[in-house]
Amino acid sequence: DRFGSRDLAAMWVTERNTRVSAKYVDARFSALRDGAGLDPALTLHCLRHSYVTHLVEYGYADKFVQDQVGHLHASTTSIYTSVSGDFKNRVLSDALRRFRQMEAEL
Repeated sequence: DRFGSRDLAAMWVTERNTRVSAKYVDARFSALRDGAGLDPALTLHCLRHSYVTHLVEYGYADKFVQDQVGHLHASTTSIYTSVSGDFKNRVLSDALRRFRQMEAEL
C-alpha cells in the first residue's frame, strides 16, 4: 500500500499520509483561476453550484441530484440551482405543449 496501512478517510492525501488541507486546495484553485484570467469572484464552491445546475439541466432526477450533493432537504438543493434562461424557456414550452395537448383531448 503506497500510503501505509492506516485507514485515512480522505479523498486526497499527501505524501506524508495526511489530508490535503482545504486552505491548500483553495489557494491552488485561486492561483489557477487567476492564471486563466477568470473572475476573482469565482470560488471553488461555485463549482459545486455549477455541478448541481448541470445535473438539473441535463434532466437528472431531483432526488438523485439531492443525494449527489448530500443534502437532507430538496429546498437546500434548490438554493444551489441557477438554471439558464434557455432551460427555463424549454421547461415552460414543454409544460404549455402538454397543457394544449390535454385541452385538445377534452
